[in-house]
Amino acid sequence: MDTILTNAKSWLTDFFDVNTKTEINDLLQNNTEELKDRFYKNLEFGTGGMRGIMGAGTNRINKYTLGKSTQGLSNYLNKVYANEEVKVVIAYDCRHNSDTLAKTVAEVFAANGIKVYLFSELRTTPELSFAVKHLSCHAGIVLTASHNPPEYNGYKVYWTDGGQIVPPEDGAIVAEINSLSYEDIKFDANNDLIELIDKEVDEAFIDASVKNGSFNAKGKDDFKIVFTSLHGTSITAIPEVLKRAGYKNVTVIEEQAKPDGNFPTVKSPNPEEPEALSIAIKKAEEIGADMVIGTDPDSDRLGVAVRNLDGKMEILNGNQSMIMMTKFLLDQRKAQGFTGNEFIASTIVSTPMMDALAKGYGVECKTALTGFKWIAKMIKDFPEQHFVGGGEESFGFMVGDFVRDKDAVTSTLLACEIGANAKANGSSFYKDLIDCYVAYGFYKEKLISLTKKGMSGAEEISQMMVDFKNNPVSALDGSKVVIIEDYNTATSKNLITGVVSDIDIPTSNVLIYITEDGTKMAARPSGTEPKIKFYFSINGNLEKSEDFKKVDAELNAKIDRILKELKIA
Repeated sequence: MDTILTNAKSWLTDFFDVNTKTEINDLLQNNTEELKDRFYKNLEFGTGGMRGIMGAGTNRINKYTLGKSTQGLSNYLNKVYANEEVKVVIAYDCRHNSDTLAKTVAEVFAANGIKVYLFSELRTTPELSFAVKHLSCHAGIVLTASHNPPEYNGYKVYWTDGGQIVPPEDGAIVAEINSLSYEDIKFDANNDLIELIDKEVDEAFIDASVKNGSFNAKGKDDFKIVFTSLHGTSITAIPEVLKRAGYKNVTVIEEQAKPDGNFPTVKSPNPEEPEALSIAIKKAEEIGADMVIGTDPDSDRLGVAVRNLDGKMEILNGNQSMIMMTKFLLDQRKAQGFTGNEFIASTIVSTPMMDALAKGYGVECKTALTGFKWIAKMIKDFPEQHFVGGGEESFGFMVGDFVRDKDAVTSTLLACEIGANAKANGSSFYKDLIDCYVAYGFYKEKLISLTKKGMSGAEEISQMMVDFKNNPVSALDGSKVVIIEDYNTATSKNLITGVVSDIDIPTSNVLIYITEDGTKMAARPSGTEPKIKFYFSINGNLEKSEDFKKVDAELNAKIDRILKELKIA
């Protein structure tokens, strides 16, 4: 507690503004527990950058924590590109304070002699990724907390390729940041170095999205779409992209179309949560729509709902939409003629069906840690190969490499192309998914996410991972565990042979168990939220599409048994 008090009182010097000092003094006098949570650690870069609750303190998002990160990044950029005019581009989303925090970040860059392109209004994360390369910038920043609750904000850093920072840059930048004190932040901007941008970049991004997401789908006039931006940034891009691609039957959910950091019509602006799409699904049932699309606040994730075999709207999980999008892209590439250098990509906690799909098409499937920065790194590391597309279970997908992060804008268009084409051919998005299960195996996934807030929650999550490592799961639903993958040590142990082999992936706090029948369980603390996540994947054989409901019920029962066994549901 002494260290926490010392840290807190260090924010009472003349360097910090009056409002910050008032907030800290109030906590010192009236709320010791809150003070602890704000100062017991520094915010860290996770899989999606730096993300946290807004407020004063080292464990909060504010002008000083973001300013210090920006000062460290400025120092690094000016060292690495000492003989160049360093340029960065900044975007921000609909969250509270995103615009003012973006301005603060721009000012710190400009105070360090760095040219800044600042979007004049909120824009999507994929457009920021695109803009880094489009404007030949050395780095990019987006102020966002993705789908987190309203009290959160965050800061993601992109590098010259348009992908988020990865080794070795990330470590070097973090070291630079950690070497600084808050008093080292330069807030006195050279405003001549800050240039507002908007329409020119918008046009280039929308054109590129239409070009990369269009495949001359049939049946566009008869395909009805309901779209919701969930109060986020995608309203600035997706309706226009769909219009230019030829979709006329698009119904926008107006009560969710206005950007609003309070997200007033949803419990969570996360398309992974069924409740978030409930208004759009209700509208789809009213008007007989074929597809519902909903995106998160910064428009990098998309939720897709389509009509199931009973004609009811059903939300697909991220693995299902990823499989359909990847297969469609592979079909297009195959029609052009494979050159032998194609690859698709996924993550260690996503469906193994991506491997089965790659094998079926004779292409490589590369697997990365969670986070699209690792998929972007693959594209950079293997320039001789052609990236077709890929994604992860958490409702993210990337179409080609013109954007180097998950991209709900282009992926929304791609999903509509698949659905329209299927309907015109007498099928549907859902029926085509079932055909995939027949061809490549019926894989079914389930995610259980447990929230553990605060310092005690972080300790509880840490202990859960220790317990799983020290007392490993021996079987799942009667099937013996045969492989344990420990990404903390980057090793895989075969329990049958006793052989331990290296995993050629950077270390991460993830444990994966694989059983004799191919059942897979992964345990992973979130890098950006106070959560521990458990990912399950099971599989079965679907000989013909008519057996889908029967086999689906059997797989659901298997998942239920596993969750009951482990007592984590």
